[in-house]
Amino acid sequence: RVRPSGAAMGSLGRCLARSLPRGQPGLSPPGPRCYGSAPAALQEKTLVVAKPDAVQRRLLGDIIRRFERRGFKLVAMKLLQADRRLVDRHYERLRLEPFYPALVTYMTSGPVVAMVWEGYNVVRCTRAMVGDSSAVGTIRGDLSVHIARNVVHASDSVETAQREIGFWFQRDELVAWDSRDRDNIYG
Repeated sequence: RVRPSGAAMGSLGRCLARSLPRGQPGLSPPGPRCYGSAPAALQEKTLVVAKPDAVQRRLLGDIIRRFERRGFKLVAMKLLQADRRLVDRHYERLRLEPFYPALVTYMTSGPVVAMVWEGYNVVRCTRAMVGDSSAVGTIRGDLSVHIARNVVHASDSVETAQREIGFWFQRDELVAWDSRDRDNIYG
């Protein structure tokens, strides 16, 4: 592969070009590996919560498989019983909705699995993958049986994701690791 000049590439392209195999003929001298300095879009994170119905129905493997096949990287995951305080913080903007008491009862009715996924445009892509209960091919369309039992929660923006991740995880629970297939996915 020939490495294009830096002038012909944006910052993402330059970062990915530095990830090409080193020391091959025709390639410019290798630069530093770019994981730590990758553009923010490449290191974007989102929160996904497999709700009690997903855990009870043993759908976790299918949900995780969809994110892995998409090329996203799992950086945190835990099984927990969400308490009222956590649910109230997480769904704060829905507190005045008439369905809120039922939502709290549902989210505290059994264990949930909270996950943080990382990757390029992961928030937008995750929202598309989750979809709604009537969209065939989406997580909710394929796995949920009722709008009130919709299997997963996914953050709706980068800002929301940052806030929600802070509700569910301590900073030291997020694992920074290099994905060996990163060049194949993004390069």
